[in-house]
Amino acid sequence: MIEALSTVLIVVSLVAAAWAALLVVLGRVVLLGQRDGLALVGLLALLELGLVAQAVAGFVALAGANREVDGPSFGGYLVGVLVILPLAAAWALLEHSRWGPSVLIVGCLTVPVMIVRLQQIWGAHVS
Repeated sequence: MIEALSTVLIVVSLVAAAWAALLVVLGRVVLLGQRDGLALVGLLALLELGLVAQAVAGFVALAGANREVDGPSFGGYLVGVLVILPLAAAWALLEHSRWGPSVLIVGCLTVPVMIVRLQQIWGAHVS
């Protein structure tokens, strides 16, 4: 696990959740034709790219781990965290009500929880 990347991913995810919350408060939807919607989707794409890098690093670290790690749980969280944002973003883009950005808030807030859980699994059996 790359600790610095984990911290950056948590912060970016919380910023994206706050941005989506602002859209909910303003009663706006996520549209690619609007500057704020396009910028939010760009931020989510950047976040997903970071999550992919974290997943690759996590699987490489798991393969070379010289300690006991719950591999299936760790791998499941690594894959699961990759799926959440694309699903939430697709739902937000398809839902043209204030519930679209609300789903995005939930998706963005789920990412830090899963990253913290990954850190707990990885650090549970430190030698």
